[in-house]
Amino acid sequence: MRRRNFAHLCWILIVAVTLTFLKVPLASSQGTTILAALVSGELPANDPDSPLWQDATVIEIPLSAQTVARPILRETRVKSLTARALHNDAQVAFLVEWDDETENDQMIRVQDFRDAVALQFPQAQGQPFFCMGMQGGNVNIWHWKADWQADLVAWQDMEAVYPDMNVDQYPFAEAAQPAPADYQDVNYVPALAAGNLFASVRPSPVEDIIAGGFSTLTSQSPEDQNVQGFGVWQNGKWRVIFSRELTTQQADDVVFSPGTMLSVAFAAWDGANGERNGQKSTSQWVSLQLEEKVSPAPQAAAPPAGLARNTIMLVVIGVLLLLIAAGTVIYFRLPN
Repeated sequence: MRRRNFAHLCWILIVAVTLTFLKVPLASSQGTTILAALVSGELPANDPDSPLWQDATVIEIPLSAQTVARPILRETRVKSLTARALHNDAQVAFLVEWDDETENDQMIRVQDFRDAVALQFPQAQGQPFFCMGMQGGNVNIWHWKADWQADLVAWQDMEAVYPDMNVDQYPFAEAAQPAPADYQDVNYVPALAAGNLFASVRPSPVEDIIAGGFSTLTSQSPEDQNVQGFGVWQNGKWRVIFSRELTTQQADDVVFSPGTMLSVAFAAWDGANGERNGQKSTSQWVSLQLEEKVSPAPQAAAPPAGLARNTIMLVVIGVLLLLIAAGTVIYFRLPN
């Protein structure tokens, strides 16, 4: 019995030493930091299928229903999403993906709600409350909306939902892109004259927002809306890209600096489930870092790679043989 136990112990030690020398991990887990990979050239701001996205590590981020601010919807549908990021020392781009059985990109009827997703960044060091920040801890939010995306492709109006409707007069959008001329005359659209972002011709499906707690959402001015977006729904999945310059002239915009650790949080809405406003799925804060450009340092002459590898293998084999020999000698000297 003692011989058998000792033999087992010897083999466990041999396996452990082998794994240590060969640097074989016994277990691994997914990291919690989104590392924006540094790439050269233009970022794929409108191409979720670009092979450049394969250079970025995918992080799966769990989501849960927002249960702090009322009205509360406890059964939200987006349970998780994946995120990855790229940058080219001038711009940064994020690709966010999540499962959604239906495409909800219209908000023409009062009973319809959009699919949407948002990224949130603290404006200062530290992590304020992950649901829209807090007093003294403002956040910069990028809110992509599926209906805004659809409007950029073809302006949606009542005839998009009721194609057989009949009216005497109505400013239809059939001949204009992205909005009819009737909607540009400030005499008839006072919200446009007042600078209301929702009445403006939107160049992007992303709304750039500042918040410092619940009920404090404030859209940046139309001229300061500098976040670009692109989304596509296919085979039961949304894939949405956000992109922006690393630095801007707006004081309220988050600043991205390679090598600096930042934080980002996510939120998602499923329009088919009636999700809107605070009725959404949210994440906790996730770490974000932009990969730095590393300058090659001068290196001393190294032995050929093959020689170094063979030397290491000889050392490993020698250690294993010594262990086996020692174990064999002790094994036969032990009493039965």
